[in-house]
Amino acid sequence: MKTSRITGPREAGPLGPLDPRDHAWRADLADLALADRVAVASYVVPMEMRALRQVPVLGEDRADAVAVSELLPGEGFAVLDSGHGFAWGYSTADRYVGHVALDALGPALPGKSARIGPGDALLFREPAIKSEVLGALPLGARVQCADAGANFVRLTAGPGEGLHLHRRHILAGAADWVEIALSFRGAPYRWGGRSRAGVDCSGLIQIARQVAGHGCRRDSDMIFADAPDEVAPADARRGDIAWWPGHIGILLDARTLLHANAHWMACVVEPLADVVARAGAEPGLRRF
Repeated sequence: MKTSRITGPREAGPLGPLDPRDHAWRADLADLALADRVAVASYVVPMEMRALRQVPVLGEDRADAVAVSELLPGEGFAVLDSGHGFAWGYSTADRYVGHVALDALGPALPGKSARIGPGDALLFREPAIKSEVLGALPLGARVQCADAGANFVRLTAGPGEGLHLHRRHILAGAADWVEIALSFRGAPYRWGGRSRAGVDCSGLIQIARQVAGHGCRRDSDMIFADAPDEVAPADARRGDIAWWPGHIGILLDARTLLHANAHWMACVVEPLADVVARAGAEPGLRRF
């Protein structure tokens, strides 16, 4: 894989205060978009690709590295460098930086894509509900499709190309992000996860808000920082977020929290007071 590298006229210098989680720079190279903000030896024009399957975004370029996030099938990934069987770059959905296995990436597709939702979708051999099921796509996956009868579409490119899915599995119109998050209830907890096969605390909020049409960064502190309005406990309501350092959840009302957590190893609904007791501190509360 080749990317376009531009040698900078300056020597490598201080990298500045940019957060490396969502600004793609290293000591030796950076995204060309950051050329006016960091001084490094080389700048790279990103090569946009897409995920061929659900794949972790890793913190290092080795298979046993800790996952920092996850790409869903069809989501974009901007590649800046590659080596050891991995691409280094960032998710185009949230600019989160990490390493992705090269064999999980394919060329970006032209044109618009549709999003799977409001739940996961089965992939059928033929456009009929009694047809053989050959796979599934998670909520949030991106597909390109064409009409295949009154109730089905055929996937024309990307994951599941040539197979069929029911129109009700293509997200249409506005969605309630809290209801989407509630559909994860019972999903196992998995660090870095963004699907109902496994999700972490910030991944739950991010994928729910993204599917509902809202931009959302990846980590819990980022999400809390981006919520503009502070909320007093007496004014808390459905859809407010509760944050502790390293953890975040969604209020269903002033006393009830929905969150993916390692205590229960699942996405659960429980009294906010129970979570406060385990954390030993009251959360910060904010509203989008």
